Amino acid sequence: MTGFRDFLTRFRPVASPGRAAPGGVPADRSAELRAELLPPLTLLEQAEAEARSVRERADAAAAARRQEAEVLAAGIVAGAHEKARRARGRAAGLSLRAARSEAAELLAAADREAVAVRTRAGSRTPALTERALALVLHDITEQREPPPSREAGS
Repeated sequence: MTGFRDFLTRFRPVASPGRAAPGGVPADRSAELRAELLPPLTLLEQAEAEARSVRERADAAAAARRQEAEVLAAGIVAGAHEKARRARGRAAGLSLRAARSEAAELLAAADREAVAVRTRAGSRTPALTERALALVLHDITEQREPPPSREAGS
């Protein structure tokens, strides 16, 4: 607020046009104005200094709170990362157990299918063996008979 003091020190009253006042000592209006404005300007400077001090303290408090909030946020983020890592581990374990269970079920189903195929094959084998043997014996007996001669057929 030194601007107001500068104004007061440079203030030059301008005389009003017309005749000078009758007799007496001319009044020093600038001194009167300075004396009148000095107390409010002093109070204004004090208020301005106090406001500046309050602003500086508020800025410092805000910076401290921001720093505390950053530390707190970093802790929250680190905790969240740890929880996410554990959750991914649990999910991977569940997936692995499910895959192993599915693989075991598939193997059991394949074993049951293999037993069924062996059972069907075992029940069909004697009949197929008899048929194959009959076909082979038929082929063998047909080949023992002499082929018809050419002369007999002409």
